[in-house]
This record gives sequence, structure tokens and C-alpha cells, in this order.
Amino acid sequence: MCLKERLIIMMKLSNHLIKLRAVEPEDLEFLYGIENNEAHWEVSGTQKPFSKYVLKQYIENSHLDIYEAKQLRFMITNVDDIAVGTIDLFNYMPEHARAGVGILIDEKHQRKGYAKQALLLLHQYAFTQLNLQQLYANIAVDNLKSICLFESLSYQNNGIQKNWILHQKKLKDVAFYQLLNPHY
Repeated sequence: MCLKERLIIMMKLSNHLIKLRAVEPEDLEFLYGIENNEAHWEVSGTQKPFSKYVLKQYIENSHLDIYEAKQLRFMITNVDDIAVGTIDLFNYMPEHARAGVGILIDEKHQRKGYAKQALLLLHQYAFTQLNLQQLYANIAVDNLKSICLFESLSYQNNGIQKNWILHQKKLKDVAFYQLLNPHY
């Protein structure tokens, strides 16, 4: 990829409020904090804490191409270049032109518009750079903040997966949300 192409991509991965950037070694403490916060395990499917060693290996391998790894994580930083969250493409299936979306904003940085801006930048990247036809998200039906966020960005609820996740010995329903590329 030439310098001009990289600059165009970088311009698309930032705006007046946030920037999406690659995971860096200095993100280890931030990732350690969010990945080991049990409040997030319900949505991430995590069953046990991550060691710093495992996260360090993850960071070292985060350079892998999305075509190889089938996933891509961006750090979300504010205008002061402080990490405020992460946003992921996962289950990337180029043969079907789709990927799942996951987003997490650290509690102390919520309600500042970062999540919405990060999703808008990710949409632009996914639909133009990766030529995806659709993005999807699975959201627990009691996660009203996430439902409002995704619905505000035109994601459509296309069904409920009954008793889909077990958390603290309780089964929860999950809503399946899709966003189709309007230019596909």
C-alpha cells in the first residue's frame, strides 16, 4: 500500500472527536483492565481472566492482516490521544462480505459520544476499504444503552435469539442487529 493510500485510510479513521488506531504495546495496561473486568465478560464470552503475558502476545500478533486473522481491533482514542475504548470487527467472512462488530468504551469515558463516532468511522472503513455488504451485532436485550446506540445508527433488529447467553446462572435473550451497506 502506498503512502497516499495509507493517508486516506488514516483520514477516514479519525474525526474531530476520536481516532481509531492500531493496538500498540503501551495499550497493555488499558487492555488488561478492560479484559479482566468481569462486568464485560457477559458480552465478550470471557470465562477467566487474561494474564499480561497472554495480552502481550495478542498485541504482538495484532499486526496480522484481517484476511488471515478474521478479526481486527482498533483502539479508540480521544483528541488527547488517551485510550477510551476498543472497537472490533470479528468473524470476518470476505466470501459473504460481512463481519460482526463489538465495541467497548471504558466506564469513565462513556456518554461523551465516543461510541457513536467510533462506529461511524468503522462503518466507513468496513464499507469502503473492506467492501463489506453488512455488519452485525448481537446485543443482550437488557443492554438498553447498546440497543439505543446501534438503532440510532440504523441497525435493524432482525430477530431474538432466545436463552442465548448464560450469565450468573441466568439465561438471557440476545437481539440480532444488522446494518446493510447502503452503497452495495
